[in-house]
Amino acid sequence: MDYDLIVAGAGAVGASLARAARGLSVALVAHERRVPRPGPPPETFDARIYALSPGNVAFLRSIDAWQAIPASRLTPVHAMRIFGDDGASAIEFDAYRAGVPALAWIVEDAALQDALWSTLDAELFAPAQCEKLVFEHERAVLTLSDGRKLGAKLVVGADGAASFVRRQAGIAAAESDYGQAAVVANFRCEKPHANVAYQWFQGGPVLALLPLPGNQVSMVWSLPSEEAGRVAGLEPGALCAHVEAASRCALGALSLSGAARSFALRRLAARRLAGPRVALAGDAAHVIHPLAGQGLNLGLQDARALAAVLAAREPGRDPGDARLLRRYERSRAEPILAMDAVVDGLFALFGARSMAVARARNAGLNLADRFPVLKNVLVRRAMS
Repeated sequence: MDYDLIVAGAGAVGASLARAARGLSVALVAHERRVPRPGPPPETFDARIYALSPGNVAFLRSIDAWQAIPASRLTPVHAMRIFGDDGASAIEFDAYRAGVPALAWIVEDAALQDALWSTLDAELFAPAQCEKLVFEHERAVLTLSDGRKLGAKLVVGADGAASFVRRQAGIAAAESDYGQAAVVANFRCEKPHANVAYQWFQGGPVLALLPLPGNQVSMVWSLPSEEAGRVAGLEPGALCAHVEAASRCALGALSLSGAARSFALRRLAARRLAGPRVALAGDAAHVIHPLAGQGLNLGLQDARALAAVLAAREPGRDPGDARLLRRYERSRAEPILAMDAVVDGLFALFGARSMAVARARNAGLNLADRFPVLKNVLVRRAMS
């Protein structure tokens, strides 16, 4: 079976690329076959929540996915308040003052995945396990564990940090451990969140509360690994009290609306995004700390960029042409490097124990808050 494009990995990045690769024959290979949730959406929300940039929302709308998400599962972020670790310094971003409708949109993983898998115009191989990938001159051949062979002009690895495609292509990746884990959970809050996203730097740990529909918020708390395990294991009342104290009761009393989970945080950067008849996207190419909420945004930008390069190729040009793939790699190199540097720099800056550094970073937040032009520039860059 031959295709123009094989996408390995059917998460948000892989599925969005499969939808965006219009005009190409596409095979989508996934470990599991996703079954959309039947009936009306549940009252509770997924613990896994994304803050999507307006640019990525526009991309999802262009591939008819955003429209498939029920409005009751979406929340616009109208403001963001970021606090330093001294209890006094802060910076606030406001959509109205920046002249934009929203700084970001909050969506749960399940709702996004359901939308991307609906009316999927690709041949789906799921559940399926990738066994072997061979790159030939004219095509790549992917062998599945059941013996089926799929051929394509281009194979895209959107199959996560432990990417099978990346390994088979011989693309090296630099990996490191942040020594932290993220604890995620959802809460009902006493005070209205008013569509404000909150974040507290805590001298290494970072706590974020993101608005959900109604009086609900989603928590992402990056903590040292051992502490994260302890916090995730707290009984509901103790966890709520712990989060209330850490958030300085910004939203009043909290009540847990779903079990807490935790996952280890690592950093990954592939040495290349493309090779002969192969390209990488999403976590297969880069994994960053969640403190800026940009992980999936970077991955969706990869899908947008690759789909645009493929759509703009010259008539008759092979989708796996090396020059075409270099265009994709060049277009993504600077944005990925810049975001990785900013996130890693913030992690190092706010994790530094020096009192002099602490005073400087907190003063910097207050200083930046006094310059509307600077804040608007930051907002515009984060909206892509």
